[in-house]
Formats: sequence, C-alpha cells, structure tokens
Amino acid sequence: MNDLHAAAHRCLQATDPAEKVRLTFEAWSALEAGALAPDASSATPAPIGPPGRPSRPRLVPARQLAQRGLGTAEGRAALVHAIAHIEFNAIDLAWDAVYRFRGKPDAYYRDWASCANDEARHFTMLTGRLAELGHAYGDFDAHNGLWEMAEKTAHSDTARMALVPRVLEARGLDVTPGMMERLRHQGDDRTVAVLDVILREEVAHVAAGTRWFHWCCARDGIEPEATFAQLLTDYMNGSLRGPFNLDARREAGFSESELVWLRTLG
Repeated sequence: MNDLHAAAHRCLQATDPAEKVRLTFEAWSALEAGALAPDASSATPAPIGPPGRPSRPRLVPARQLAQRGLGTAEGRAALVHAIAHIEFNAIDLAWDAVYRFRGKPDAYYRDWASCANDEARHFTMLTGRLAELGHAYGDFDAHNGLWEMAEKTAHSDTARMALVPRVLEARGLDVTPGMMERLRHQGDDRTVAVLDVILREEVAHVAAGTRWFHWCCARDGIEPEATFAQLLTDYMNGSLRGPFNLDARREAGFSESELVWLRTLG
C-alpha cells in the first residue's frame, strides 16, 4: 500500500495546474480504493515553503490588485480568475494539511484529501468558465494571502484548523451569495451556476476545519471558543469583519455563541 503523505507531497510539488489536478484526482481515487493510507513511519515533513506553482499569475500584494467592475466581460473574467486562484491555493492547503500534520485519525486524512479533490474539481470548473470568457488562469495578477497563512501556521495543527478553513475559507461562505446576486444582475447565469456548486460544497470544508479544530482543542485540554478568539488576535490582530453568512457558518459547525460573538465584530 502506498503512503498518502508521499502522494500529498507529489500533489503539492506539481507546478503545472493540470498536473496538480490530475495527481489530486488520482490520489483521491487511490485513497477511496484502499490503495493509499497514511504511514506513521514515513519521513518527517519538510519545512514549509512555496508549493509548486506555474510562472503565472504574477503574485502581488492584495492592495495592488486592479479593481474591475462586473459590468464588463473583463471584470467578470477577473472575478472568476480571482476565485480560481483561491481554489488553486485551496488544493495545496488541503494537501499540506495531509502532508504536514502526522499522527491523526484516518478520518482526518480522508477529510482533507476529499477537500483537495473538491478544490481541484472547483478549479477545473472555474478555468472552464474562464475559457468561455476568453481567458486562462494566469491572465490576471493574484495575491498570496492564503498560502502566507499556511506558512504562519505550519507549526500548529490547532492554529491551521482555526485560521485557514474557519477564517479564510469561511469568507467564501460570507461573500459568495453577494457575488452571485451581482452576477445575476449582469445576466451571467453560467458563472452563478458554478459558484452555487462551490458555495454548497465549501460548507463541508469549513465544517471539517471546525471538526478538527475541536479535536485539537480536546486533545490539548483547551476551550475552543476562547482559543479561536485568541488565535484571531495573535495571527490577524482581530481583523475579522462582517458581513457573515450566519446560516452557512451554523451549518459548518459554528456554535450559536460564536455566531452571537461574530455579530459584535461588525
């Protein structure tokens, strides 16, 4: 039986997007078939660094990204590209959760391998839509915020589970409904249909983050809600702001007291 950690590392290292997607689909299929499993004796993970990426898109600070309205085809393509970039990063984030954090229950590895498979499928859907709009992945600049948080939390599974799925990826639950509404007003039902699939499936990814964050807290004997708030302060200067999709976050495992607290953040 092959080592899941080694397969995850191959996916992380792949630089060509099509190859990263292919390896991801292949690894998930092998895991489902019982041909892959985490190996407790496998080598210690390498220190985190940039994952495999194509030469484009060019990565710039988020504040330098051009702002384009959705009233033009170019603006809608830029939005689809931005979401495709998030999903591309999310493939690597899921595989790094598999590769980096050892000694977890098999269900942990299955959850994040499944997420990687979903993210690869989402990326494929978005790049297909981007092609319909006359563009390809890499045509617009992008930022590196998601992976920067992966690097900051590489030493702590608790911080990773709290801050990547439950904060950065959960923002997708918050903002996607508004994006879909604006795109409907522009008559772009094709993009709306893609985002609808992604929104529904991302709830399960945030829920996986909630589940394993609580598992880490129980392991370490710490209180989850206070720990989550402290991690936000420590890593993000408490910079989480609304609006929040409370129904989706509830479905993703946020407690009622957390939702009340989120409302106080504005």
